[in-house]
Amino acid sequence: MTQNTSPRQGDEAAAQRLAAALSPAAIDALIKDAKAAGTPLDGAEGLLNQMTAAVLERALETELTDHLGYEPGAAEGWGTGNSRNGKTRKTVSTMNGPVEIDVPRDRNSSFEPVIVPKRARRIGNIDEMILSLYSRGMTTRDIEAHLREVYGVNASRELISNVTDVVVDEIRAWQSRPLDEVYPILYVDGIRIRVKDSGVVTTKVAYLAIGVDVDGRKHALGCWIADTEGAKFWAKVLSDLRNRGVKDVLIACCDGLTGLPDAIRVTFPEVVVQTCVVHVIRNAMRFVSYRDRKTLAKAMREIYTAPTVEAAELALGDFAKQHGQQYPGAVDVWRNAWDEFTPFLDYPPELRKVVYTTNAIESINFQLRKITKNRGHFPDKDAAMKLLYLGLRNISSRRGGHSGTGTHGWKVALNTLVNLFPGRLPF
Repeated sequence: MTQNTSPRQGDEAAAQRLAAALSPAAIDALIKDAKAAGTPLDGAEGLLNQMTAAVLERALETELTDHLGYEPGAAEGWGTGNSRNGKTRKTVSTMNGPVEIDVPRDRNSSFEPVIVPKRARRIGNIDEMILSLYSRGMTTRDIEAHLREVYGVNASRELISNVTDVVVDEIRAWQSRPLDEVYPILYVDGIRIRVKDSGVVTTKVAYLAIGVDVDGRKHALGCWIADTEGAKFWAKVLSDLRNRGVKDVLIACCDGLTGLPDAIRVTFPEVVVQTCVVHVIRNAMRFVSYRDRKTLAKAMREIYTAPTVEAAELALGDFAKQHGQQYPGAVDVWRNAWDEFTPFLDYPPELRKVVYTTNAIESINFQLRKITKNRGHFPDKDAAMKLLYLGLRNISSRRGGHSGTGTHGWKVALNTLVNLFPGRLPF
């Protein structure tokens, strides 16, 4: 009487056979035989590669048997119209280095192997490794050298470029994906990159928009590369956000980007445009000698921690009296930013902590600058966008994945936003 074996029992039996094959005794025997034969453990002719080749070849044979429907030499294969037809030698790159394998063929050429697809020259995680190294700022030349030295894989720069090109469709989907209807806070900032344009290397700016949703999660809404700031460019960016579903923004936090405040107000009429206080302080500090920085930083703190607009105006007046003669540039920075700084003073402390700086976006920009600085310049905008997107994807995977990253103290800030902007938050 035949006893049926359940799938679970089959899995357990397979696990036991695998454990036996990988037992210390079995591995010790393999290593002992390799040493006796003078075979190294690693390298192109090493034990690991031989085992990899043997496993791949056996898996391919199993795939072909499944495709044909009969075992080699079995009588049921007669008259089926298809049969085994020899083997083809090929070399594939793996994480253990290049491996030579014999790939079985069928007479009708209808066999499409899965584990080593036709025309495939790389298996395993080679492509993922290339994308990972590229997203961390390594140049194609560096990746080529790294793969050759560490894994014995010959990956040309053209191949690396082709592998990274697989994200082009992903970038298009990311740039056009639907967004939330309301973002309580929108941060906008940019980083400078060098791009070849019409044969000349020029400086362009990649602008990044980070939206904080009603749950306090930060999301990269998009990235745009422009030659210069201006009303026309910002109108396009904000129209893009609008067309993708954004209907309202409560507070837009940015840093003196030409044309952006007016463009935001046109697109979202009820928005409050808030300049980044940290940027104002940094810009003012450019005019201050090193020995006086602590003194002026303390004086400026009296301005942005003032409880009211009137108190801040008095603090600015005192700042101008004490330091205006020596550092008029620092005083002018505050005066020029005043209209878009003062909304900040209407917020209670718990909300000020959230909106007073674009540090949320600056930390991301810092990471992007790290991965772009290795490039002397990009051959075109598409190449720049490819690296920036891969960098953003890599940062996102470390900082919260698709759900974004949280905002410290958000619940208290959210309740404050409800009071300040009644009826504008969706619940």
